[in-house]
Amino acid sequence: MSNRLVHETSPYLLQHAHNPVDWYPWGEEAFAKAKAEDKPVLVSIGYAACHWCHVMERESFENEEVAAIMNEHFVNIKVDREERPDVDAVYMDAVQAITGSGGWPLNVFLTPDRRPFYGGTYYPPKAMFNRGAWSDVLLSLSKAYRERKGEIEEQAQQLTEHIKASGGFAHIEGVGSGIEVIEQAIAQIMKAADKEWGGFGKAPKFPQTFTITNLLHHAYFTDDQPAREQALLSLDKMIAGGIYDQLGGGFARYSTDTEWLAPHFEKMLYDNALIVSALCEAYACTRNEKYREVIAETFAFVERELMHPQGGFYSALDADSEGVEGKFYVWDHQEVMELLGEDGELFAAYYNIRPGGNWEHKSIPRTLVDLESFVGQHQLDAEHVKAVLKRGKEVLMKARDQRVRPQLDDKVLLNWNALMNKAYSQAYACTGVEAYRGMALRNMEFIYGYMQAGKGLFHHTWKGQGKVNAFLDDYACLADALISLASISGDWTWIEKAVELVEQLLLHFKDSDSSLFFYTPAFQQDILVRKKEVYDGATPSGNGVLARVLLHLSILTDRPEWRKLSEDMLSAMSAVAVRYPTSFGLWLDLLMEMHYGTAEVAVVGKDASLLAREALQKYFPYRLLVFAKAPHQDIPLLAEKKPGVETLIFLCRNYVCKTPVKTAFALEELFLQNNRKTMQ
Repeated sequence: MSNRLVHETSPYLLQHAHNPVDWYPWGEEAFAKAKAEDKPVLVSIGYAACHWCHVMERESFENEEVAAIMNEHFVNIKVDREERPDVDAVYMDAVQAITGSGGWPLNVFLTPDRRPFYGGTYYPPKAMFNRGAWSDVLLSLSKAYRERKGEIEEQAQQLTEHIKASGGFAHIEGVGSGIEVIEQAIAQIMKAADKEWGGFGKAPKFPQTFTITNLLHHAYFTDDQPAREQALLSLDKMIAGGIYDQLGGGFARYSTDTEWLAPHFEKMLYDNALIVSALCEAYACTRNEKYREVIAETFAFVERELMHPQGGFYSALDADSEGVEGKFYVWDHQEVMELLGEDGELFAAYYNIRPGGNWEHKSIPRTLVDLESFVGQHQLDAEHVKAVLKRGKEVLMKARDQRVRPQLDDKVLLNWNALMNKAYSQAYACTGVEAYRGMALRNMEFIYGYMQAGKGLFHHTWKGQGKVNAFLDDYACLADALISLASISGDWTWIEKAVELVEQLLLHFKDSDSSLFFYTPAFQQDILVRKKEVYDGATPSGNGVLARVLLHLSILTDRPEWRKLSEDMLSAMSAVAVRYPTSFGLWLDLLMEMHYGTAEVAVVGKDASLLAREALQKYFPYRLLVFAKAPHQDIPLLAEKKPGVETLIFLCRNYVCKTPVKTAFALEELFLQNNRKTMQ
């Protein structure tokens, strides 16, 4: 038994390809059928690593009686939200308006012209959780569509108007600029901070890496130690918790509890990219080897389990294996004892693996104290403990590899790959590990080799072939990654490619009535509403990333009109960023960069590559770095900078430069002196 999804490439759609439901992919064929037969449309949206999506599939979509009801009364469309985030965003707005909340699976009912009239998230097979049974919902909506079509049309029109109204973003007045406004936002963040377990707010807890980075940047310029400590505490507690895979590296999606113990076990590429970026900031400003080690372990996980042979990165690992969430990652105490023998007690004590378990009768490995404290408490030899832990990890990893693995979502997404690409560039910058630069270059070659769509455009997703027009965040994140790649490679070609991407955005995505950009290109016609995404959720908003890109490219290529556009975008968003800083972290960071200024660093001379590598490892936020053996008149930051006998480092603001220095240490001192004056 198979349906039309069998011809798709999305792993999520392929999961449903053998359901008895007559699923269609999103497209004209389904809506033409709905119009011809005057049937309502069910659009069911989820993603491959979604636990409750799997549950609803098992309970309802694999049930032949339920499928018969769906097939008789509806035209049924399955959508992968990661493949079509634009479709998901439109109908998520509708369901949130109807129910007050959202989530996945997202099940929304449309008229044949794509207007929503009803929807919800997970529906059980029998009435429970204050939700009607799925079959009852289907039959009642089908009856309403036949017998009360006027009411359905009115509801659909009201919801469509609501979506259109929320699809834009109005300029909010009432906030200025300067340190007072920044401190107001930081105070809001610290008010939400969990001072004991790190993070912000209560369970469920998400990494909120933008907020962590904001605190580190603020602390650098103001010496606000509580802000710095909260940022590092948040990273430390995540690293120690079950949200971090203590054996195999890599971070899960979020924690269901306040202590970061029990994650939602899915592992997403973007989460790991963003957490590595935050870890790079932490390592650069502390030189704490723990952060460097976790960066290395996370990359090892990504390269082992999420990497295409040609250098692209896959999307995610499922939370479930054998139909049980987290089964692949948890341990029974007795199993660990048998596997590790005489090392078992020490290993289990360190990783909190205990009889009866620390979560649902099993144990999720985590650490409650750091290694130094553990050794002191138990009066053990540190080197012996390290050896036992190393051996134990290797043994348990071999045993874990024999288990049924979580399903891999092996589609390649452009924006997520760009985020990971930037993480590799940042990791090279702060550690100098050459393999990280090599991986960033290899991945960028994959992107340009496989994901281009012609005429300067890109595909959003690739799995053997490119599909779906790229969205705003694809182009913006790719341009941002290119700027970082140029800074570590010295190859100006990457900047030229970033400029080309921005020109495509200005041509196809710019809203003529505001400073902001639409999520979808003007030539895309298959969605109900063109939205403008500004909220920094699990991934950064395309508008937020683009505003930073425009600022940086305006400096690198001397385009003042792009700086003006960046300022106008920030002006539209600064008030909401200050009022809700944990939800608009990228905008707050841009507000700080505009206030403190962007440092322009140019390294010129025969040893430029070596000296640039050393300079990159020095920590100071809001820096653009270029390097070359000789001046380049076509590159504004390198023009007229003559090195003489020795390689020189120039520190500039708005192309006005300080007396050049000869070492990375001297550059760091000069930057600190310059910013102390700025702060005063």
